[in-house]
Amino acid sequence: MALVPAINAASMRPVAAERGMVVTAQHLATEVGVNVLKRGGNAVDAAVAVGYALAVVYPAAGNLGGGGFMTLRFADGRKTFLDFREKAPRAATRDMYLDSDGKTVKGLSTTGWLAVGIPGTVSGLEFARRKYGTMSRAALIGPAIELADDGFTLDQGDVDMLATATDDFRKFPSTARIFLSKDRPFVAGQRLVQPELANTLRLIRAHGPDGFYRGKTAAAIVRASRAGGGIISEEDLATYRTRELAPIECDYRGYHVISAPPPSSGGTALCEMLNILEGYPLRQLGWGSAQAIHDEIEAMRHAYADRNTLLGDPAFVKNPVGRLIDKNYAAKIRDSIAADKAGISSELGKDLGSHEGSNTTHFSIIDRAGNAVSLTYTLNDWFGAKVVAAGTGVLMNDEMDDFTPDPGRLNAYGVVPGEANAIAPGKIPLSSMSPTIITKDGKPVLVLGTPGGRRIITAVLQTILNVVDFGMNIQEAVDAPRIHHQWLPDVTSVEPYALSPDTRHILEDMGYRFSDSLPANHLAAIIIGAPSLEGKPVARNRYYGANDPRRGTGLASGY
Repeated sequence: MALVPAINAASMRPVAAERGMVVTAQHLATEVGVNVLKRGGNAVDAAVAVGYALAVVYPAAGNLGGGGFMTLRFADGRKTFLDFREKAPRAATRDMYLDSDGKTVKGLSTTGWLAVGIPGTVSGLEFARRKYGTMSRAALIGPAIELADDGFTLDQGDVDMLATATDDFRKFPSTARIFLSKDRPFVAGQRLVQPELANTLRLIRAHGPDGFYRGKTAAAIVRASRAGGGIISEEDLATYRTRELAPIECDYRGYHVISAPPPSSGGTALCEMLNILEGYPLRQLGWGSAQAIHDEIEAMRHAYADRNTLLGDPAFVKNPVGRLIDKNYAAKIRDSIAADKAGISSELGKDLGSHEGSNTTHFSIIDRAGNAVSLTYTLNDWFGAKVVAAGTGVLMNDEMDDFTPDPGRLNAYGVVPGEANAIAPGKIPLSSMSPTIITKDGKPVLVLGTPGGRRIITAVLQTILNVVDFGMNIQEAVDAPRIHHQWLPDVTSVEPYALSPDTRHILEDMGYRFSDSLPANHLAAIIIGAPSLEGKPVARNRYYGANDPRRGTGLASGY
């Protein structure tokens, strides 16, 4: 077995528990989820409670005004996927972010009401609760209402996130009133109290989705959108529906992968990369070796070229998923990869996808029976479009920025963006969110996911490789420094210590270029059975959670 890299020698031990595990990006939300499990709720109940709680305590990405994806795998072997991603309003047009010269207007799709897609979070959480949960809405939304009403004490990680958006908050009085303290950034130790958000949550508690998509809250959103130059209508909100889809599935070295289908590119690209890498002896090559990293980068290059050119909302695009996740297709790609030379991205494909916001959040949950939920939801950028409809307390997304704003026009890389992810009324933008569950012999072994925009897929990939190929325990696998390549630009981003000087030199001689800038993800993972796939259980504990230390706000906890 390859040795675990020295950088992980000081990793904390995974958090162990016997009956259930919750890992989220905010400690108070984790505690809410664990309490639901303790009260007899299942993993879906806990996920719904956590989703509502994060909307209060993790406003950078937790949300009512955004959307996301949920991968579910039940103890009896059933599996499904819920798509509650944001949609383009009915009044959206393909060129709505272009000026008279056909150039993208900076900021128009990222800040303010024109950037907002129709939120799906409330619909998704309530769909999951009604169909697969066991507890009442009141029981699951209650902790979030209490946190919003009473407030919570901000830690340093919380105020660091809020501080990233101070200037943007000041542009919008309804937002500044909530997320600034007398027009100044909050400091650690202060309390964030959100009575307007508490009232919105009460409306949802009383009326379900209609408490958000109709009535007072919906009217406030439409009114604020119109006043701010947006295009959201009452009909957009009233007709939003969650979609239930079959997940993407593939096999890797005897493990079965269950992940996100289109409109996410995550599961397709993940399976394509795993299929390519299955043909290389990664364990023998060793973590961090030049050859292993070469193989990983080339798998990323090819999968992202396909991801960026071929995938989109299945209601609008015919996605060639079967071909992309076929092992014969992966074999053909391997045959085209030189063993000692970097590939050239400009020789693959002909177009490029859009920007994708990197500030999402993910949580992983498993209950006593073995039901597992992997859920990623988002406002897109930190604090979304930075706008709040007065009286609602709800931060709105800037998910329209995930569309390709200028299909058919030459972009900065000298290529022509294609049609698959062009803006259209009612369409869902392409995503990289990859909530994933892995099983072996019919039993769950790994639940994981992460925020990070296009970096999501490669972070999930490397965590799987760290566990399956390199023998790390789950905390070591989450802690290990990462790399990222996304086809274009043709450069590999690296975290500190991801490459030794010798390895980097070898790879540069092969033609690779590197950037030392790689923003932090917050990966949340659970392994089942033992801390590592080949390890032994600790006492009677079945579940082992790993909270990514990169953000400084999360918690893995169980009971």
